[in-house]
Amino acid sequence: MRRIMIAAAALAGLVAVAGCGAKAPNLDTQATPDTAGKALAQSAQMADGVTTYNADLVVDFADGKQGTGHVQGTMLYQKEPLATDVNLSQVSYSGQSFPGGVRVITQGDIAYVKLDVLKTLVGATKPWIKVDLKQLGQQAGVNVDQVLGQAKQLDLQTAVAMLTASNDVKQVGKESVGGVDTTHYSGTFPVQEALKLLQPSVQDQLKGQLDNVKDMKFDSWIDAQGLPRKIGLDGAAEGGTFKATMMFKAFNEPVTIQVPPATEVGELPQGTAMGN
Repeated sequence: MRRIMIAAAALAGLVAVAGCGAKAPNLDTQATPDTAGKALAQSAQMADGVTTYNADLVVDFADGKQGTGHVQGTMLYQKEPLATDVNLSQVSYSGQSFPGGVRVITQGDIAYVKLDVLKTLVGATKPWIKVDLKQLGQQAGVNVDQVLGQAKQLDLQTAVAMLTASNDVKQVGKESVGGVDTTHYSGTFPVQEALKLLQPSVQDQLKGQLDNVKDMKFDSWIDAQGLPRKIGLDGAAEGGTFKATMMFKAFNEPVTIQVPPATEVGELPQGTAMGN
């Protein structure tokens, strides 16, 4: 039980890291010539120029061997200096829920994790725990690179760039998303071709998770400025499924992401399974 709970904290942190963003994809040879394809290419270029945004995230996944999971929450993203604030109000995995959810604030390589169950699991005395995400993942038995690869799909730039590999995208219609008029596009993209559009470092993170997925279904809602307001991804492989919905808003507006006060931050207690 303790191992699973703390692993969830690592997963939450990796979702936060996913907000680091991919660099501009190479679109010249991949953008399809039709109107819908051009709209996706334009959206990817616009997304790369976004410096801040808010997002609502919902992820449902299933593994035939380990059960199902559900994650729901919000994210604040700031490009310079790099910082994210992820507040996952609902987290459950294999029938176990996490009271109070998980909140993770990242600045650089350091994450500040707020997870209520840590108080009883490892004797934490402060509301927040300061951790190195990779070290936390290794000690919890979590393959950080694999989890980061899956979480990376939630990043605005990466998700939109991968859509441009589609050869069958079509316009569905006009719809309102969060009070904003958008055009709805739908299609599939070949995962291996989509990976080629990303920077090498991002490709390495994603390959382990997506090697067995041939095609990914997607829906994208793009506003009049070419910015993606909503993205849905739906994939399956070897008995497992992954479904994510991301709603983006407040592009390039000021955000405030602050680490918690030092008086509220502690280290993982010595002598625990996760302590140093």
